[in-house]
Amino acid sequence: MASKSTRRRVSAVNVFFLAFFLLLQSAWGYSQKVVAIDVDETINPATEEFISESVTAAEKAHAQCLLIRLNTPGGMLSSTRKIVTRIFDAKIPVVVYVSPSGSRAGSAGVFITMAADIAAMAPGTNIGAAHPVSANGNLSGVMNEKVVNDAAAFIRSIAEKRGRNAMWAEDAVRASVSISETEAVAENVVNLIANDDRDLLQKINGLQVHTAKGEVVLSTSNARIENIEMGFFLKVLSRISDPNIAYILMMLGFLGIVFELFNPGAILPGIVGVISLILAFYTMSSLPVNYAAIALIVFGIVLYLLEIKVTSHGMLAIGGTVSVLLGSMFLFRTSSVGDVAALSWTVIITTTLVNLLFFLFVVSMGLRAQRRKPASGMLVNRTGTALTNIEEDGSIRVQGETWRAESIEGFIPKGAEVMVTAQKGLTLQVKLFNEENQNQQS
Repeated sequence: MASKSTRRRVSAVNVFFLAFFLLLQSAWGYSQKVVAIDVDETINPATEEFISESVTAAEKAHAQCLLIRLNTPGGMLSSTRKIVTRIFDAKIPVVVYVSPSGSRAGSAGVFITMAADIAAMAPGTNIGAAHPVSANGNLSGVMNEKVVNDAAAFIRSIAEKRGRNAMWAEDAVRASVSISETEAVAENVVNLIANDDRDLLQKINGLQVHTAKGEVVLSTSNARIENIEMGFFLKVLSRISDPNIAYILMMLGFLGIVFELFNPGAILPGIVGVISLILAFYTMSSLPVNYAAIALIVFGIVLYLLEIKVTSHGMLAIGGTVSVLLGSMFLFRTSSVGDVAALSWTVIITTTLVNLLFFLFVVSMGLRAQRRKPASGMLVNRTGTALTNIEEDGSIRVQGETWRAESIEGFIPKGAEVMVTAQKGLTLQVKLFNEENQNQQS
């Protein structure tokens, strides 16, 4: 039989290894990482790219999961489809957490939440109202039926893939139903309710998730959270996705290009105009745009230009203002889901008035100045300075303007004071200015 001292040594070794194992397990737990992002805006191409890049970053970092804190009124279905596809293709689990309290997953947010491997909601949040709208506003008739059926089939397939309530998901599309976080758990729309990030990671710890790479068991109880911020370029693209900003950029682009066309060489207005139009068209590619409204705006600008060239006693200007106003009113239609495409009346009226003033005053003054003919003989007997040596011809400055000049009395050196004796079109005939000339001028 082993002695007591031997048994004590064995027990001490066992205690040491147990402590070492627990310490190692704890250290391993703290080494786990969760990548987290915030989506607190409408769903647009910039949001889509941000989520896609974050999934890739989380995969490269071998994170336990990607945590998406979601708060959105909705957005574009085209961008939503790409986000859902990226979530399905992710090699790590994607957790969508509707938070903080007071947040919502509306419209496009419903699709994204239900596509997640694990869906969670904070207390005081809601999810629902996913009825689609078309590129020209609310749908109607046969087209309405087609688009709604397509969206319903899409969200039903998402729910079935994730084992969630497909019937409720379809009602969210067809009837725009919306429910609270407690109802969402009871209806099997989301998996759980969590008070905060740490509570969420504790509750999902040990869950088995099927990803594109295979089965994954989450180890998140002690995982550290690494937040990823949206880059500057994507932030800019996301901000200009606001329909009011897109509208202002479009109008600024039109004005800049028109100003450049009537003032060749200004350069800056043309550059600003082209950049503004490109940014506006980028934004409008993902917004519910009525292209007939754009045609009305362009037609209004054409009427303004005609008013400058044709005497219509203001009729063309009035027609242009009405056309621009109507086009602005119908450019974006208010969505039934979260007003993601609403255009401010203040912006519409202000921009229309600025357009009217711009064309009636700024551009018209420039064109009138261009059409003004030089008054023949107005510079005769005026004095100026030779800018170059003048033998047969050269240039002078007179009355603050530069003119082509011909000498009638032989060579005139640069810098000499000259007097205009005659004007032939855009050429001035000059001679040296002296006391005798001055007496003759008197």
